[in-house]
Amino acid sequence: MTTTMNSTATHAPVKPAKPGARDALNALVDAGSLLEFGAEAKHQCTAFGMQAKTPAGDAVITGTAEIDARPAAVFAQDVSVLGGTLGATHAQKIAQVLDQAERARCPVVGVLDSGGARIQEGVSALDGYASIFRRNVALSGLVPQISVILGACAGGAAYSPALTDLIVMDRQAHMFLTGPKVVRSVTGEEVTAADLGGAHVHSTTSGLAHLVVEHPEDAFPLVRKVLSYLPSSCWDELPLHLALEPELVPEVPCEQRKTYDVRQVVRGLVDGDSFLELQPHYAANIVIGFARLDGMPVGVVANQPNTLAGTLNAQAAEKGARFVRMCDAFGLPLVTLVDTPGFLPGRSQETDGVIRRGAKLLYAFAEATVPRVTVILRKAYGGAYIVMNSKQLGADRVFAWPTAEIGVMGAEGAVEIVFRRELAANPGKRQELLENYRAEALSPALATARQAVDALIAPEQTREAIIKVIRPLTRARQPRHRHGNMPQ
Repeated sequence: MTTTMNSTATHAPVKPAKPGARDALNALVDAGSLLEFGAEAKHQCTAFGMQAKTPAGDAVITGTAEIDARPAAVFAQDVSVLGGTLGATHAQKIAQVLDQAERARCPVVGVLDSGGARIQEGVSALDGYASIFRRNVALSGLVPQISVILGACAGGAAYSPALTDLIVMDRQAHMFLTGPKVVRSVTGEEVTAADLGGAHVHSTTSGLAHLVVEHPEDAFPLVRKVLSYLPSSCWDELPLHLALEPELVPEVPCEQRKTYDVRQVVRGLVDGDSFLELQPHYAANIVIGFARLDGMPVGVVANQPNTLAGTLNAQAAEKGARFVRMCDAFGLPLVTLVDTPGFLPGRSQETDGVIRRGAKLLYAFAEATVPRVTVILRKAYGGAYIVMNSKQLGADRVFAWPTAEIGVMGAEGAVEIVFRRELAANPGKRQELLENYRAEALSPALATARQAVDALIAPEQTREAIIKVIRPLTRARQPRHRHGNMPQ
């Protein structure tokens, strides 16, 4: 008996086709604003029969445009032409884009989808990458640089996005220095491109990707959103927007060991629908992101109590440090929300360089010249209190909520050390000793009396207090070049 397929059978949804290079740029920039250059450029390689393959443009579209009516320099690699590979001419075109961004003092956005260095061109391709890297470094901290990874980004090509300020990555894209075939031939390890350098790896483990999109077309409005927080260059004023009412500030548990999501606190302080979190799945014990306060762009750094109890570790410190330096480079005021019991202890952290990497966050805050406000929400203990933008590290103002605790360590640990003999003789005194220690060593009133904290404020007063500090300091700020944004 013959069976036939039911015409009404359901089929798996077809994945939308990845946009070509020109479609990508058209989706990114304002309609009709792209002014392309180098459209007829061709490579000069004659080895291996390459003289018969000389497509106009050499696999990359380059030009200037406007993004939300602001000038930008842009390029997009075309994987459909010579695999999007980079040779000398291809590199020269991208270098011209970066040079234009420097001269025009405008952001640069690159859409990457390439097979890597063009093997037929040998050292010329490698030198081409070097010329791009040198310009990426020269532009660091001068103008925002954003990389959009829509396909492959392999070998030396991966270093250019790593040098830029922010990476947006498609879920199906991948970045690695050596691909699966090379890994297998050298080490014998069997690994897929996704496991080696997919978006999941770079957004959760390596920390390379700041934002991940499910579909390529989602990347372009996200890039526009990122640029809406940043000035065109370090010499320009911050872009201002209409302020929207924030969400309600949630009630934070008084019990130090209870967890909560600090992102809800952030949303209760900043303008409504303005918080854009970066690297949300990497080192999740610290939260970083752009937001607006009364229409002003700011950077937010906050301990996250619902991950590792909000402790700082090597990865979180490094994540926070680069974000702080990026905000300082482009003049974004910094709002720091503190709720941390200290640095995560243990052999793995010490061998992972928690001292060296923790010092990066300390250095970044101490170096920053932008307006800085710290709010201690619940606890700030030990070295983490210092590192999280303390008053003596240079914060313009430090506020604390009335139930906050500030000291060398929490009461439980301190009592065990300071009163070990009393506890051994009379274990029933533990609660009394805990209460006395909290009152005599951890009270925020003590920190206020010693000017480590400027004022105790209620949660509902926090937003207004931060705005009152930041607004006049931002008006007095002189836009200038401070430093680059070195990869961590």
